[in-house]
Amino acid sequence: MTRSSEPGADALGAVLVANRGEIACRIHRACRAFGVPSIAVYSDADAEALHVREADDAVHLGPAKPAESYLDQAKVIDAARRSGARAIHPGYGFLAENADFARAVEAAGLVWIGPHPDTVEAMADKERARARAEAAGVPVLPASPRLEDGLDPAALAEAVGYPLIVKAAGGGGGIGMRRVDAPDELAAAVTATRTMAERAFGNPAVFLERYVPRARHVEVQVFGFGDGRAVHLFERECSIQRRFQKIVEEAPAPGIAAPVRAAMAEAAVALAERERYRGAGTVEFLYDDDTEAFFFLEMNTRIQVEHPVTEMITGRDLVLLQLRLAAGDPCADLVQDVIEATGHAVEVRLYAEDPARNFLPSPGRFETLVFPEAAEHLRIETGLRQGDAVTAFYDPMIAKLVCHGQDRGTALERLGAALAATRIEGLASNRDFLVRLMAHPEFAAGRTHTAFVEHHGPGLVAPDSP
Repeated sequence: MTRSSEPGADALGAVLVANRGEIACRIHRACRAFGVPSIAVYSDADAEALHVREADDAVHLGPAKPAESYLDQAKVIDAARRSGARAIHPGYGFLAENADFARAVEAAGLVWIGPHPDTVEAMADKERARARAEAAGVPVLPASPRLEDGLDPAALAEAVGYPLIVKAAGGGGGIGMRRVDAPDELAAAVTATRTMAERAFGNPAVFLERYVPRARHVEVQVFGFGDGRAVHLFERECSIQRRFQKIVEEAPAPGIAAPVRAAMAEAAVALAERERYRGAGTVEFLYDDDTEAFFFLEMNTRIQVEHPVTEMITGRDLVLLQLRLAAGDPCADLVQDVIEATGHAVEVRLYAEDPARNFLPSPGRFETLVFPEAAEHLRIETGLRQGDAVTAFYDPMIAKLVCHGQDRGTALERLGAALAATRIEGLASNRDFLVRLMAHPEFAAGRTHTAFVEHHGPGLVAPDSP
């Protein structure tokens, strides 16, 4: 393949994308834009997948089970060696926030396209991350230490205050979090969260954190240069969630006063600078809609699922910036004073799931999968085609639809039209749920919060129900 390489491309060389699906396709496109070959990895279930077709080369990892393919560190590094790759981009999920894998990549003489492994390790532990955020002057919620043997959960809960959340210390993505409103619910929630954390992360440690009833989830996109300098690319609103996992993201966050918005960005940059952060990252905050106070939640040391909304309002390609930095480019054009936001962007995550059954995954094969044509104001991010199957082995995301407009109303109108033009047959999806959500008067007015789906869900799932 003939390529027109960007400065620094030769220094980076071929990039192995240690992921699958839409994010792997996204990174392959960035590699083409940068002028470097991209190499896919795949399991038995993904042999004909779109992310394999879009790469310059591909290496088979093993069986469909993630533990025997995408999560097998030795196999991924061996695939890089065999393919001649000189760098590994982890995307999000799988091994993206695994410090041991990052160290193993560097020990193998490969370039790790991500933050320093020590940063990955520190931020993967929520308790340590909270301490580092406090040291950087970032506000945090009242919380307990880990519930180690010998500590009394009931006493710690009283000190934190009800309602509270039981959280996995080493977790992410909202997995296993449980709300507790009263003391008699605590023991069962702690046990269940520990079990989930052990299964999902191999780490059963949990802690307690104050729950904010009228909360919004707002995060700041940062980019660090690894030398103590960092910039922000504004914030994203991610409050529309089910089971603590995001389904709608937008930028900028509606209805937040400019001074609060600026304070969030300043806090996020302060943490990134203190950590000497390298590359793209996200500092997540809980925003109290009643008091306008905000509190540190966690830092994601990777590219986010929702990064396209930031790209749509800033015109900056975050994955390309990751590649440039990894190739030794100082990214001198990424200066805070010249980063601007224009208009509004909204992203929805289209899932193979059944909203009427508490959003349970709905694996199956697409008899029909048709999206509207992409345009300047519409991005379709997917790793699936008509005839492909959503399996039970991986995340059931079908696609991300992202729309931009000169204002929020225009972006929502365009997104609603794009969803209405999307046809899915052969399995259940949340498409109709998202169409109703886009038209909901409370959402249209920007009155979002993390319990929005819980409060309005019945009407969104089945609009004729009481």
